[in-house]
Amino acid sequence: MKQGNIQISSENMMPIIKKWLYSDKDIFLREIVANGIDAITKFKKLVTMGEATETEGEEYCIKISVDKDAGTLTVADNGIGMTEEEVEKYITQIAFSGASDFLAKYEKAGGDGIIGHFGLGFYSAYMVSELVEIETKSYKADTPMVKWKSDGNSTYEIDTCEGGERGTKIIMHIAKDESEFLSESKIRELVRKYCSFMPYNIYVDYKGDGKDKPLNTTLPLYAKAPKDCTEEEYKNFYTDTFMDYEAPIFWVHLDMDYPFRLKGILYFPKVKNKVELERGKVKLYCNQVFIADNIKEVIPEFLMLLNGVIDCPDIPLNVSRSFLQNDRQVQRISKYITKKVADKLVALFKNERQKFEECWSDLANFVKFGCIKDAEFYDKVKDIIIWKDINDKYQTLNEFLGKSEESAEAAQPEGEKKDGDKKDGEEEKAKTPDTIYYATDVKQQAQYISMFKEAGLNAITCDTFIDPHFISFIEYKAPDKYKFTRIDSDIAGALKGDDSAEDSVICEIFKNAIGDDKVTVKTQQLKNADVPAIINVDEYMRRYSEMGQFYGMSEGEIGKVLIVNTGNSVIAKIKDLREDKQKFVAEYVYLLALSSFRKLTSEEVQKFAAANLKLLEAYSA
Repeated sequence: MKQGNIQISSENMMPIIKKWLYSDKDIFLREIVANGIDAITKFKKLVTMGEATETEGEEYCIKISVDKDAGTLTVADNGIGMTEEEVEKYITQIAFSGASDFLAKYEKAGGDGIIGHFGLGFYSAYMVSELVEIETKSYKADTPMVKWKSDGNSTYEIDTCEGGERGTKIIMHIAKDESEFLSESKIRELVRKYCSFMPYNIYVDYKGDGKDKPLNTTLPLYAKAPKDCTEEEYKNFYTDTFMDYEAPIFWVHLDMDYPFRLKGILYFPKVKNKVELERGKVKLYCNQVFIADNIKEVIPEFLMLLNGVIDCPDIPLNVSRSFLQNDRQVQRISKYITKKVADKLVALFKNERQKFEECWSDLANFVKFGCIKDAEFYDKVKDIIIWKDINDKYQTLNEFLGKSEESAEAAQPEGEKKDGDKKDGEEEKAKTPDTIYYATDVKQQAQYISMFKEAGLNAITCDTFIDPHFISFIEYKAPDKYKFTRIDSDIAGALKGDDSAEDSVICEIFKNAIGDDKVTVKTQQLKNADVPAIINVDEYMRRYSEMGQFYGMSEGEIGKVLIVNTGNSVIAKIKDLREDKQKFVAEYVYLLALSSFRKLTSEEVQKFAAANLKLLEAYSA
């Protein structure tokens, strides 16, 4: 058997790194700056260990400069620096990680704050550069400055010289077709995007005149303990980070050290569009280095409707830091975030009910969407979901039904028969769910709502786009507890007055006048005598039709039931009228009922207008 070493040449490797390692070439600046941050962190660790000496009054920082004339972009740090041997080891050997080597050598220093572990970050510079130079001087005494350069192919040049200060400069000669990276405004934009919270000051075009201001914040608010943060600081951090000048309604500060390290702040923004759920932006960081927005493995889908910042040093990143490796720890982090959000909502409901109700119009769609998407979230918040009733009062479903939350959730007392335990010969009785009436458009359904109020009945309002899906979801989750019926689906049953036999003559008058076989006519005495007729539709047929229309699979309207109120004075006299007047009154009553049920079509509007004109003429004759 013959064995040998696999040979990988830079000619083959570099094109792969340039094209496939990173999903976005902008990331090169993050990688180069992160290497500089690591270099400073390493040096400071050695100082604390007594193995290096720092210069009094020295500011640890990253300085970035753009030289359009020379066509260069330079990133300089005053960190640990490198010797010639270390340059040969860490730069010329692709994927040899200086960070990993440092941690192995100085294990007692710990790994906190060290960003790079893969040894490939430096080579991201070649995504935008035709030539890269390194000028570096090690912290070790009596070591010369090292100069290295390469065009990223198979060769490089290395030399030493006297002088220089501790640290490293990466000088990138920007390729002609990447000239956008020679714009100072572009570089500032990238620093703000990728390096906003890096732990040492980052300057662009540093002049040293005392007026230089770093572009980043070295101690972001999320890194502070929640007890040390003020409401004003939370709001300012939100505005600065997300450029949203409308204050968030509230926030959740995440702070965990075990079993994983995670810090962050999730903000609940005000809803700008009541019809659609706007996608938020949750920024993921690792050791204050920006990784990506809205990484679905860490941030549950429904939480991506929020704005926030999460920093987790323990997330398992891949080489490019663009995606997460599959890991159980990631799932635990995701569940922790979900739990903290749910806990915040529950605490707000229990401790600040008035504020919770004031915020609900902004929270409702988010919470309902979260319940549909995440079973554990639903279990935690299902009893704090509130609904506005037709009297403008917010209630949970149990409150609406006159049940306390405790009795609804309490288990059967010990010793009582539990579900599934039956005596011999005893048959299990199916539970009858409570009917909850609801309105979807308080203006269009005003007549139905008025009749409900006059009868002393109540209904909830479900007027957002997610509500039809959500009530079906609740019925699915608790089929023995809740049954939702729109107020125009069963109002005749809810508001039925004295029993009366069906009047076939009146039914026939209306059928002939309407002339639509999709309309079924019934008579019934309703409690409200002022209303001559109302329209009902079957709840589940209507839902099925609406779902079909939503997906473009259904045409036309479903069958309607016209309930003619025999307790109304007009209806009571209709049989005594001439046939032509019977037809006119029946048509008019039907159009009245139809206008309270839905918007009239253009043809129906014309009929209704003509009928009103005829009434005016008769009245003025």
